[in-house]
Amino acid sequence: MNRYSETLYDAWGQSFAVDKVLFETHTDHQHLVIFKNSHYGRVMALDGVIQTTEADEFIYHESLTHIPLLAHGDVKKVLIIGGGDGGILREVCKHKNVESITMVEIDNAVVEMSREHLPKHSNGAFDDSRFQLVIDDGANFVAETEQTFDVIISDSTDPIGPGEVLFTQDFYGNCKRCLNPGGVLVTQNGVPFMQADELISTHERQQVHFADNTFYTAAIPTYVGGVMAFSWASDNKDLRAQNLEIIKARFEQAELAVRFYTPELHLGAFALPGYIQEHLK
Repeated sequence: MNRYSETLYDAWGQSFAVDKVLFETHTDHQHLVIFKNSHYGRVMALDGVIQTTEADEFIYHESLTHIPLLAHGDVKKVLIIGGGDGGILREVCKHKNVESITMVEIDNAVVEMSREHLPKHSNGAFDDSRFQLVIDDGANFVAETEQTFDVIISDSTDPIGPGEVLFTQDFYGNCKRCLNPGGVLVTQNGVPFMQADELISTHERQQVHFADNTFYTAAIPTYVGGVMAFSWASDNKDLRAQNLEIIKARFEQAELAVRFYTPELHLGAFALPGYIQEHLK
C-alpha cells in the first residue's frame, strides 16, 4: 500500500502517502486501517473514509467538546456516542467539574487499536476514574438507557454503514429523552459543501424535537471540501447567546490546555456562511 485513496465521494477525493501500515483488519463491523504519513502522522481510516489524524485531530475534538461544555457552564454528566479513538474523551476529561463520562462505542476493536496505535489521541483518558465504556450500538443505548446527561456528543462516522442509525429522527428523539433540562446535543455533521443533503436532513429531523437547532463550523484539513459542520440541538436558546465575557470567564476558570479553541472562536463558529444558511431555508 503506497497510497491510501479516500472513497467518500464519487467525483472527487484525496489520497495520502502511506509510509508504513501500522495495523489493518476487518472487524465485525468495518474495515479498519491505521498507517503513518510523513505530514499527518498516524492516520486512521474506516471503510475507505479518513476518520482522524494525529496532526489535525485537535481542531475537531476541541470544537466538538469545549463549545457545548462551556456554553452550558455546569456540566456534570457527559455521554459520548462513538469516539472510539479517545480524542473526545481526552478533551472532556480536561473539565474538572464533570463527574461522569459514558462512552458508547459499537466496535471494541476501534478502542483497542486506538489505545495501541493512536495513544496521543486519548493521552491516558481511558484510565480516568470518571470514565465508563459501553460496547453497544449508540442508537440502541439511547433508546433503552434510563440515565440522563447534560451534554451528548455524537462523534460518529458518516451516515453510511454502522453510523447511519445515528442520523435518524428516532435517534435524535431518544437523545432528547436522555438530556437533562437545558442540555445540549452536538453531532458530527460532515462537510456541507460536499454533503448538503446530510445537513438539510439533520436540520429537518432535529427541529422536530428541539426548540433551538442550528450548526457551527470549523475548518479541518483532512475533512476536505470546505468547513465542517457540527449540529447544535437544545431547548435552551440562551446557551447559544452567551456573551464573550461569560465564555471567557468560564474558559479561564476551566484552565483548559488547548491548541485551537478560544472564546472568540466559540462565538464566531456559529456565524454560518451564506451557502449553509441557504440550505437551512
